[in-house]
Amino acid sequence: MYLTIQGIVLRVSDYGDHDALLTVLSKKHGKLTVKARGLRRKNSPLSAVCQLLAYGEFTLFEYRGQYTVNEAHVLNLFQKLRCNLEQLSLASYFAQVSEVLSQEDYPTPELQSLLLNCLYGLSELELPLCQVKAVFELRAACLSGYTPDLFGCHVCGSQTPDRFDLSSGLLECQGCRDASSTGIRLPVTPGILEAMRFICFCEPKKLFSFRLGQQQMCQLSELTEGFLTTQLERGFSALDYYKSICFHDQELEAT
Repeated sequence: MYLTIQGIVLRVSDYGDHDALLTVLSKKHGKLTVKARGLRRKNSPLSAVCQLLAYGEFTLFEYRGQYTVNEAHVLNLFQKLRCNLEQLSLASYFAQVSEVLSQEDYPTPELQSLLLNCLYGLSELELPLCQVKAVFELRAACLSGYTPDLFGCHVCGSQTPDRFDLSSGLLECQGCRDASSTGIRLPVTPGILEAMRFICFCEPKKLFSFRLGQQQMCQLSELTEGFLTTQLERGFSALDYYKSICFHDQELEAT
């Protein structure tokens, strides 16, 4: 049986002497593990469309629940981000998160759309990296059932809370912390809170239609990263690499 999908390559792993296994995120079939025969041979016709972060149309041959690429062609390689190490490492982090959040044979149209929009935002829109990162992290968390409660302090009901608990996903005022609570709280300004509400509830096409100053955008990114990784209870190697590059660049600027 043949199946045609449009998908994003989330991971490429060596298989045998010349083949590779792809993890592909599709809209209707979720995450699929696909064998690409001969991909590691020189001049393979699949080399472009089967690389990490490539978006393509794949015709798959299915036999006993296993998929093999029969033919494929490129829809978008997001070529510009491949020339920028920070953008590429950040995009790879998005791919790792998407792999964790998606399931085999379970439709994930919103997650695939979010990933495509963020890859496009990195490669074509020249948006601040912190903004794209924050949008992906918080919206991905929402799509996976981790939507935070952003409508006032959960203790006193104040509409001007100034703390966000990463574990519970709840807002608090500085003086409302339960003495028995062990969760990590990060400060949140009115501007950051408004941005978080926008990311969680806006239409997908408007995800990047908000603005913050550079410092607040970086704070937002730290908050969304902490929330997502806390909820998933894990880290990501691509995120660690991205942060090491950013730290190195900051050191160079300081010298």
